[in-house]
Amino acid sequence: MKHFTLPQTTISAPNVVLGLMRISEKTDEEIRTLVRTARDAGIDFVDHADIYGEDLHQCERRFAQAMKLTPSQRDELTIQTKAGIVTDGPYFDYSYEHLISAVEGSLKALNTDRIDILLLHRPDALVEPDEVARAFDELHTAGKVLNFGVSNHTPGQIELLKASLNQPIVANQMQLSITHSTLIAQGIAANMQGVDQSVTRDGGGLLDYCRLHGITVQAWSPFQGGFFDGVYLDNPKYPELNAVIRRLAAKYDVAPEAIGTAWITRHPAQMQVVLGTTTPQRVADSAAGSELPLTRAEWYELFRAAGWRVP
Repeated sequence: MKHFTLPQTTISAPNVVLGLMRISEKTDEEIRTLVRTARDAGIDFVDHADIYGEDLHQCERRFAQAMKLTPSQRDELTIQTKAGIVTDGPYFDYSYEHLISAVEGSLKALNTDRIDILLLHRPDALVEPDEVARAFDELHTAGKVLNFGVSNHTPGQIELLKASLNQPIVANQMQLSITHSTLIAQGIAANMQGVDQSVTRDGGGLLDYCRLHGITVQAWSPFQGGFFDGVYLDNPKYPELNAVIRRLAAKYDVAPEAIGTAWITRHPAQMQVVLGTTTPQRVADSAAGSELPLTRAEWYELFRAAGWRVP
């Protein structure tokens, strides 16, 4: 498992992350087995959100109940969570009061004294950056949150926040897979008239912006075909892509999931892949792509097989 120092932090981070949004109905042993499998693969970074589960903080609470981490075990993990979505609506709330309340709830649910990274969970159209800054300052000074980031934010939205914040934005969690890769595909087809791929949908050069500003892109739903419309692996909608994946999986003696991971980790932006599966074997199979050395030709072949245009 490849680890790197997460820019603007002191965190040694793996380039594959264990997402825990689907553990609410899992038994304690199932959760422990999932985390143990991830740890055995070198994944010591877990991703939560206050809204994951049927009830507020449910998945965070189930994680803490199952793991019963000792102080030393807690120190071995990087725990990331998110705040800002109000499911009763739904709507977004980045007010000082909501962010403070959300973090206090997460700290209690996770049974920890600190959150290593807190992400703002999708943009709030009514955001008041000074309110966010006030909350971040209080949480950081108290040692309750060590680092801050965002999720699904454009460069302009990040710049707006940064104008008020005293802490750096260290991560931006975005949906990214071979087939859902407008972050990458738009730049390749820039200035091609009449080509849908050339249309800017990320606020303008988001991936390049993050690279320039030391913001780590975290790829969520790395195996989704589109926006929550099913995985592309073994999906009859993507016959050419799956044929290439199977051939490369055989070449490198790995599972297809490893090829999907490797397509993201091969990118020089040094992104993190956030796994959402609760199947231990799939975690292990996906993690095998952490350092898989796809060639440039193989990377572009996968890209083209997914339906993207390479001029």
